Amino acid sequence: MPEIICHLDDLLAERHMTVMELSQRVGVTHVNLSILKNNRAKAIRFTTLIALCEALECQPGDLFSMTPDRSTHRKESR
Repeated sequence: MPEIICHLDDLLAERHMTVMELSQRVGVTHVNLSILKNNRAKAIRFTTLIALCEALECQPGDLFSMTPDRSTHRKESR
């Protein structure tokens, strides 16, 4: 099954920004941002995604990527 990977750590580092600073800018707790950053989030609201993208000056595709489906890859290689 594919997985969604969050690149928040990389984006923060590139912008010399802390989780606490981002938290204050977007109105999301640092705990929830840490959950997102550590790939433990199960969902994200569009309003939160928009706020993150605006604060980080990025697009949703910069913030998230999807890993390939390993089970599909295994079937194709047989």
